[in-house]
Amino acid sequence: MKKVDGLLEEHGRSKIEVYVDWENGNYVPKEVFEAMKPFYLEKGFANPAITHRLGWETYELYVETKEKLVQPLNISPQDFYITHGLTESNNIAIRGVAKANKKRKKIITSSVEHLSIIHSSRYMKSQGYKIEEIPVYSNGTIDLDSLQNMIDEETLLVSVQLANHEIGSIQPLREVIEIVKDKNKETLVHSDMSAAFGRMKINLNELEIDLATFDSSRVLGPKGIGGLYVKEGVHVKPLLEGQLSVETLSPGVEIMPLIAGFAKTIELEFENFDEKIKNLINLRNKLLYGLYTTIPKTLINGAEGEKRIADNVNLSFLGCEGEALTVECSMNGIYTSSGSACSSRILMPSHILTAIGRRPEEAHGSLLMKLSRLNTEEQIKYILETMPKVVSRLRKITGSIEL
Repeated sequence: MKKVDGLLEEHGRSKIEVYVDWENGNYVPKEVFEAMKPFYLEKGFANPAITHRLGWETYELYVETKEKLVQPLNISPQDFYITHGLTESNNIAIRGVAKANKKRKKIITSSVEHLSIIHSSRYMKSQGYKIEEIPVYSNGTIDLDSLQNMIDEETLLVSVQLANHEIGSIQPLREVIEIVKDKNKETLVHSDMSAAFGRMKINLNELEIDLATFDSSRVLGPKGIGGLYVKEGVHVKPLLEGQLSVETLSPGVEIMPLIAGFAKTIELEFENFDEKIKNLINLRNKLLYGLYTTIPKTLINGAEGEKRIADNVNLSFLGCEGEALTVECSMNGIYTSSGSACSSRILMPSHILTAIGRRPEEAHGSLLMKLSRLNTEEQIKYILETMPKVVSRLRKITGSIEL
């Protein structure tokens, strides 16, 4: 702890602080916390599967809360399974589907999926499954012709995210579903929608998708809770064994405070939704193109315009190291991340940036800024004023870019 304390003391604290690392962590707004508090102190603390008054009351609250939770998705609460978050949902979608459907032994994913999909697929490969990855174009969107050529009678599942969590590229999911079902109606389609939920409208019934992943913390809700949509008739088995309460895919007693917080944050996220998204896109464009046009030797990572999710800003600053960028930004009160948080601790280039063709030095110089409804015009202005100085200082130290 002394080392951490010393680091914090040396670091100091900026007079202005801007948090744009919503991809990797979040606090919950006060309204969400207030919605959770009664479930810790007053109600909904019993096991909803137990047959006594408090159990029945908890079950009734559980049903009411879950109905609110699924409203924006236009699905039945019975088709939405509560999990402990994004990673568990994605693992169940890959491994739980394979566990329940053992006849077909091929799984297809894109090369830019979340690591929970990539690693789950690799695990299935060790179990004798054939795993294929769909290549992507330089803007991060998948090659649909390659997908079409990959699907065959042995294909059990295709998993393609709706929007990329790191570079913001929106995938042509409707076309993916059409291609898959035209080639093999028995093949299931899963999508990790955690980076898209709350940033674009999603109607699961219209999409006719088989499985979809969601996560509370991606929409400023509490950590440790998410969900997996499973279309009626699709067979999935849980990965863990243990006590089953109301939910059947994730053993254990339901944590009502987290469910209540998840439902409340969704309610807040979808109030005046169109106006919020319009504002988010405005802030994103100001930040993305403001930095791109004022700092030379800068690359935009991911798709642009309508093919980019509303909250995502990802740039590579040539001649800079991502770790140095995040530290220097932090010294100036800007909290962001470099590349993928899943890769940053081992200082490897993000698999997503390498998949779109970035060279190692370009990938290592990347910075990811995620915006939320809590960010303001003033904060964006501060970043635009500060970042050119940060990049210039680091480039002078390394001497790798002619200024």
